[in-house]
Amino acid sequence: MAACMRFTRRVWKSFLDNKGHDTQCFPNLQLHKASPGLVTASLKVEPYNLNRVGTVHGGLIMSITDTMGSLAVATKGQYMTGVSTDIGTSFVRPAGKTGDTLHVKAELIGMGKSLAYTRVEFTNPEGLLLAYGHHTKYVGKSSQHPKNVRFSEDGEVVVEGEDLDVD
Repeated sequence: MAACMRFTRRVWKSFLDNKGHDTQCFPNLQLHKASPGLVTASLKVEPYNLNRVGTVHGGLIMSITDTMGSLAVATKGQYMTGVSTDIGTSFVRPAGKTGDTLHVKAELIGMGKSLAYTRVEFTNPEGLLLAYGHHTKYVGKSSQHPKNVRFSEDGEVVVEGEDLDVD
């Protein structure tokens, strides 16, 4: 497994180990691919993910936009992924019901010394767009965290910092 994927999974595990919002709302989010600037995942919709009309709650989509935007930042070697400064989502169509699978792709659009910008897309298994969002994060203080790493351009190896999860 590529270093970028190992690292991004380690960051996701730290979110879950925190026993906070992510653990309560979507502990079954599965990461599938991570390369520098891109992370993909899926989520099987559970009854607790629904609104009162029986479809995926908009708050779930917003929360996953937040989390996946953070994980897109992690794909650049940031262990602490900063704090949100702006987030928004557009809902294109109902995102499913219990048992359906949401596919999520988050891209890091740009990252400077203090801000990172991401775009997150939600699709169904057929590839139909369900929602999309954006997420801006303040990363100024987190950019110097001791657990940060730097990857090779393709994300296959850690070229700076400690790769704790070597295959």
